[in-house]
Amino acid sequence: MAKATKKQALGRGLSALLKDPSNDIKSVDDKNADKVVGNIVELELEYIDMNPFQPRTSFNEETLRELASSIKELGVIQPITVRKLGFNKYQLVSGERRYRASKLIGLETIPAYIRIANDQESLEMALVENIQRQDLDPIEIALSYQRLIDEIEITQDELSDRVGKNRSTISNYLRLLKLDPIIQTGMRDGFISMGHGRALINIEDTDTQLEIYEKILGKKLSVRDTEAMVRDLKSPETKKEKTKKSVPTFAKKARRELEDWLESKVEVKVSKSGKGSLVVPFNNKEELERLMKRMKSE
Repeated sequence: MAKATKKQALGRGLSALLKDPSNDIKSVDDKNADKVVGNIVELELEYIDMNPFQPRTSFNEETLRELASSIKELGVIQPITVRKLGFNKYQLVSGERRYRASKLIGLETIPAYIRIANDQESLEMALVENIQRQDLDPIEIALSYQRLIDEIEITQDELSDRVGKNRSTISNYLRLLKLDPIIQTGMRDGFISMGHGRALINIEDTDTQLEIYEKILGKKLSVRDTEAMVRDLKSPETKKEKTKKSVPTFAKKARRELEDWLESKVEVKVSKSGKGSLVVPFNNKEELERLMKRMKSE
């Protein structure tokens, strides 16, 4: 407890130093910069501006309220990081959820690490810290990786070292940005997973991507089902096989009627002699029991 009190007292002393106009610190070479930069300081929330480089664009209101409740009881355990812009003027680098939650419960100050950085360093700090610490969705992570590559001008190998991720992992995220914007939005909103997205990337035509995307949503296809559908579309042999074994009109009509009645996919195979078979696939025990119940009801 004595240690915590000492840290808080130190923070208050540094806060007083920062409020003295004669001690305005703008670079690491300024007087008293070593006493401030990298240390924890109690900063007024009103002096902190949002970071335009923040990759996160949406915040879950419920989890934000939960964090606010925790801060109200225990305080801000992990300080935020800010960049000093001028006298009593700071820019948030990381910790936006803690910043928002603190404002939500009416706190006037928040513990913060002070950094002095230019725009490029600020961008890199914000993106790297958020990638490593925040629960970003796959598209937000992909956009953060792309911004680091474009704006800081580094390669995927260099980025791998910066964020501590395998190059293949980074490459998989970046490929998601090739998806149609509608599909990217669906991934951000949680309608499909990153696994679905990775399967759809293998389809170059965006119209076809969207057709499969609609089937994923409408039929609640799993990642494995989606991968199988993509393989079928990309396999020339499969296409030839389908062309050779076209289903007669009467069988197609029967299949549609069965699918409407069973509310499930039905496969029909018919030989040249007119003989055939019906296959009703199912994903789990519950679905099989539903189909059985449906059949027994007639």
